[in-house]
Amino acid sequence: MLQYDLVIIGAGPAGLTAGIYAARARINSIIIEKMLPGGQVITTTKIENYPGFPNGIDGPELMMRFEEQVKNLGVEIKAPLEVKKMEINGNKKIIYTDNETIETKAIILATGAHLKTLNVPGEKDFTGKGVSYCGTCDAPFFRDRKVAVVGGGNTAIVEALHLTKFAQKVYVIHRRDELRAERALQEEAFANKKIEFIWNTIVKEIKGKENVESLVLENVKNRESSELKVDGCFIFIGIVPNSDLVKNLVELDENGFIITDEFGRTSTPGIFAAGDVRKGPLKQIATAVGDGAIAAISAEKYLNGHDPVFG
Repeated sequence: MLQYDLVIIGAGPAGLTAGIYAARARINSIIIEKMLPGGQVITTTKIENYPGFPNGIDGPELMMRFEEQVKNLGVEIKAPLEVKKMEINGNKKIIYTDNETIETKAIILATGAHLKTLNVPGEKDFTGKGVSYCGTCDAPFFRDRKVAVVGGGNTAIVEALHLTKFAQKVYVIHRRDELRAERALQEEAFANKKIEFIWNTIVKEIKGKENVESLVLENVKNRESSELKVDGCFIFIGIVPNSDLVKNLVELDENGFIITDEFGRTSTPGIFAAGDVRKGPLKQIATAVGDGAIAAISAEKYLNGHDPVFG
């Protein structure tokens, strides 16, 4: 059985930052990631709201720099390696992965979140055949075609703008009559002649033969139905926390986000949470980085038997 003082689960911005702070605190730690280091950020195109990059930076490049810094400090990242189960035995935490068992004194949960689905007829059938959840990944397949983006938050608008570099037309379908995205993104989208907004509307069905051919829409105010001819449908309607692993170990809110205090402590001593999986008002790289730093310092205090009072 492998033994560490701290195990960080998740290698997105929160987990990698926690790794940096853990290394500087000389904590015997490891980062486990079931996919690739970087989290959802590696599927993001240009990031313009992370400090230090006045001209913006691509998501994969930013996370490559995070990962490089972690490795330079000597922290091991095991990826891809999935945590299957966790148990608590007194002050010890037991983590079961695909092929090994790890014992640790403290855990930082930085497992992030995944995108919500519409859960409408045709969505599952056409996933990979016109239905996508990653504009960065799939935009080149829709060159000179008409596509729809469903959603009105930052991710939806960023992806819609990216799609305009390839698609002939981008319809943004939103269930409300105003966007939730940042004002700067809204202004850019409204000024883009390739983007057309369809307000107060939801997708009821995705239709086609071998690939997506059209969307059945419904106006939420007058309940009128219509059909929109498109070649692709990109869905960005929110996120679901990746918290199933600890649903019986720590307290969650009604949406499954992990509840913590200001120090990143969960309801279970020795277990901390950071980033998108944690209940909080904002899901951004900057806040994930802050969460990761706080969780790591709190874990250090816990391991040394001290209260997490900073300053």
